[in-house]
Amino acid sequence: MEKALHIEAPCKINLHLHVQGRRFDGYHSLESIFLALNFGDTLRFFPVSSAAGDVCIVRWDGPAGESPVSGDGFKPEENIVLKAAALFRARTGFDQPVRVELDKRIPLGGGLGGGSSDAAAVLRAFNTLAGTALAADAMVEMAEELGSDVPFFLDLNRGPAALVSGRGEYVLPLGEPPPLWVVLVNPGFSSGTAAAFRLLDEAGGPAFSGPSGEALAAVLREEPRKWSYSNDFLPVFLAAGAAKAREAYSGILRDLKVLGAEFIGLSGTGATCFGIFTSRDQAIWAEIFLKKFWSFVQLTVPLRVQK
Repeated sequence: MEKALHIEAPCKINLHLHVQGRRFDGYHSLESIFLALNFGDTLRFFPVSSAAGDVCIVRWDGPAGESPVSGDGFKPEENIVLKAAALFRARTGFDQPVRVELDKRIPLGGGLGGGSSDAAAVLRAFNTLAGTALAADAMVEMAEELGSDVPFFLDLNRGPAALVSGRGEYVLPLGEPPPLWVVLVNPGFSSGTAAAFRLLDEAGGPAFSGPSGEALAAVLREEPRKWSYSNDFLPVFLAAGAAKAREAYSGILRDLKVLGAEFIGLSGTGATCFGIFTSRDQAIWAEIFLKKFWSFVQLTVPLRVQK
């Protein structure tokens, strides 16, 4: 077996998420501020001599008892790693079988973009293994087909923060935010995207009327306590969501605020909440305290760009 190609797949949070309306293709147009974090999954790629084709071995590297996988991994039709590999092969003709080992740390259905980040890692790895050096637009086209969040993860060397709009295909890098610490708290359940959008539609749609475009991007330069960001899904979950979601979100966000977070929010369509801290000591104490009540609590920082 040849030496592995090793790639880290970071998670992200949505500092802001506004749903603008339904597009002609049935998807919703969004406007969001993404922030990639220094926490995520690890993928290793081994070219192999096998007639069986690609295989993905998934290992859960999170809290005991919280494994989202069984056996050797997900069913092929549910595994975005294999979907990304198949798409790349269909577009390029690359036919070398690859064994992918995925150390999974990002909670499934947590609004942290774990699957999308894994898919982007596959595209980058296969582009290297195949020696195709595909142009950026060809990579983005495949990323868009795989999922709305995938284009953001393709090239994080432009900075961890971005204004993402459309269905996710428009990514405007915003550079690096000021020093801050992020505490992630997942309540132990997943939140389906389709169900979240149905709940939002039933509630009459989003009520957000804050800054947009360049003004929205400029907010990131302010101190976190002054951020005017919001998530259209959070008030809907708190008002009309399932009881366990209402209780979990309200409790976690309240505790994060009391523990010193200068900004609190829900990432994506749930289920992970987060607190933004400017004091490292307060962030550490918040992580210690919240681990008494929740199985997944992670202290991290924004992803640092390799220059």
